[in-house]
Amino acid sequence: MTIPNSITRRTFVQATAVAGTTLLGGGEARAAANEPIALALLGAAHMHTPMFLEILKTREDVKVKYVWDRNAALAEKHAALCGAKPAATAAEVLGDAGLRGVVILSETRLHAELAILAAKAKKHLFIEKPLGVGAADAAEIAAAVENSGLLFNTGYHLRANPKHIFIKRNIEQGNLGKIVRVHSSFCNDCVLQGAFDAEWKWTVDRKWGALGSFADTGTHALDLLMWLTGDVEAVTAEIRTVTGRYPDCDEAGQGMIRFANGVSGTISAGWIEPENPVSLLVSGTAGHATMFNDRLYLRTKKVPGADGARPWGKLPPGPDHPLLQFVDAIAGRKDMPLVTVREAAARVKVMEAFYEGARQRKWVTLRS
Repeated sequence: MTIPNSITRRTFVQATAVAGTTLLGGGEARAAANEPIALALLGAAHMHTPMFLEILKTREDVKVKYVWDRNAALAEKHAALCGAKPAATAAEVLGDAGLRGVVILSETRLHAELAILAAKAKKHLFIEKPLGVGAADAAEIAAAVENSGLLFNTGYHLRANPKHIFIKRNIEQGNLGKIVRVHSSFCNDCVLQGAFDAEWKWTVDRKWGALGSFADTGTHALDLLMWLTGDVEAVTAEIRTVTGRYPDCDEAGQGMIRFANGVSGTISAGWIEPENPVSLLVSGTAGHATMFNDRLYLRTKKVPGADGARPWGKLPPGPDHPLLQFVDAIAGRKDMPLVTVREAAARVKVMEAFYEGARQRKWVTLRS
């Protein structure tokens, strides 16, 4: 399923529930199994939990067997929606030898604890982004997953967008020449809609959430640029609050990036903009590619018809949603474009550097 960059989280959840059957692309190639793939939710606090359950319902070869959350009532609520057993403890879930994997949708602060327990129990892991609240716990998770040899994926769905895949291919083929600069924007209107006033209020509480809105949404923009461009050398940012609806929580930000290959980059992200018109720009010495209102424009003399005057034509469908890629990998498919846990940890490290740069008003160099 292609997910428009400008879509709000609220609309994303609604659209996924309605269009669940479209998520079955590639479903014919599932590994035949007598028993469904047993999964469990470790945490159900994330606002994507209803959407993810709808996605999993599209798969006849998947059974959500348990739902655990530190809030027992929340676990019971979501367990009832998918026919799962509400678990009293995470240990109860992980002690089931028939369980193949876990989907961690807890508060971000609990990711490291739950991921390390799951890795020790030899359960494959899907962990919602961001991987951790900071570089230290993200590195712990990465080490645990890598040492276990388990499958991993996270929710960087922009990589599955056929237009982004097309742009990446043109970069790799040299059709844009030497890349000079890149920009990505990922904004929504969660604060304006009051999305965090009640059930998901933990998201804006630093005790439980990540760094703030720039980190929460900006991780998508950052991952897209790093996927297209490579490793980051240094960053800085301006991160701020605009409405003040949630105390001690930033609402928007702009980041500047110096990539290791010399490309300059910028990202924009936050929770206070209803529209996200210019979601991606890649500009090089021989042309450029732009995503404007979810339409792709390509201008380069190296590709016939790429005059940039009209949206690019129809493209082949992209991969399934990352959660379904994870399921397919558990089922035995070897060609899934999974995000590595080391990539996910690198995004957290860069994001932490953005915040340090914003506090100190200077460039921060990333060290390996």
